[in-house]
Amino acid sequence: MNVNSGVRLHSHDIKYGSGSGQQSVTGTDKQEDVNSYWQIGAKTEEQCERGQPIKCGSTIRITHLQTKKNLHSHHFPSPLSHNQEVSAFGKDGDGDTGDNWQILCGGSYWDINTNVRFKHVDTEMYLSSSGHVYGRPIQGQMEIIASTYSSDSSVYWIAKEGIFVKPNDNDSKFIGHDEL
Repeated sequence: MNVNSGVRLHSHDIKYGSGSGQQSVTGTDKQEDVNSYWQIGAKTEEQCERGQPIKCGSTIRITHLQTKKNLHSHHFPSPLSHNQEVSAFGKDGDGDTGDNWQILCGGSYWDINTNVRFKHVDTEMYLSSSGHVYGRPIQGQMEIIASTYSSDSSVYWIAKEGIFVKPNDNDSKFIGHDEL
């Protein structure tokens, strides 16, 4: 969930009508929407052990559970604010380096109750909510972008609802791969 706007990262099989034409990524305030569940995995072309705690500074891939497309960014302008577009891309979790995000957090590992930032590896932009709201066909959902601002409150996220796999040491305070 975006700490500033309170929207959850969301996607669905609706493509952008401009820019990349890829699957749109938005923010919704609905807590129990199946299209707001994402899975954390290793960066493109790498593997990870299920439940292994995620180290701050590591590179991850975030896959939408319903469509199996990865959270993605590139140098297309976003539809409403004309920042950098964030989309969902790939097939069955496979994609390219545009799917890699660095997790930035304060400790050694991604703690379940800590605000984090996601830095897009290829473009060095930060996952953010723009504050702009869509009309049809995704009325009321917020635009999700990649932004140059690294300390603006709109770039902070926190893990909310989901299934959290306990790490091997049975300590459930850290986020592990396959969760979010």
